[in-house]
Amino acid sequence: MSINHIVPPADSPGRAQWPRLLAALPAQEVRDCAEALTSDWQISDVAMPQSGLGLLQLRDSTLGDNYFLGEIPVARAHVRLTRQDGASIEGAAQLLDDRVSLARAIAILDAIKAAQWPGHEHIDPLLQSGAARINAEASTRRAVLAHTRVDFSLLGMTDEEDADAAR
Repeated sequence: MSINHIVPPADSPGRAQWPRLLAALPAQEVRDCAEALTSDWQISDVAMPQSGLGLLQLRDSTLGDNYFLGEIPVARAHVRLTRQDGASIEGAAQLLDDRVSLARAIAILDAIKAAQWPGHEHIDPLLQSGAARINAEASTRRAVLAHTRVDFSLLGMTDEEDADAAR
């Protein structure tokens, strides 16, 4: 099967962002979309969907030594979709999450959107909704951070320095 290379619109998020945007939505909404789009297709796992813990490794900026900050949940899935006409495509997803069913649903949507198979246009509103949720959360975090900012420039001034600063 040959896949036509379709150039996505300029405002469309890149494929690398799809899992993050879809994971920001309610899991059931993503699962329902994947199920509705693939009701007539065969879905097989290229690799068994898995979840587990991964070690988050960082490098010390001073000495350059590696160290492990802690464990993070990871779920991944790799699927192959096959239509009745025999055409098949593959999709994959890896999430910082422990829900295998969500990773599998996102892998299914990844395959459909990447190949522009029938129903791919139903995925764009989900991506836009996920982006809106992420942007709203980032905006909220920035607002909270702005309210918690502390001015340390006046700390450590003695009474004499306070009097001099007031003049």
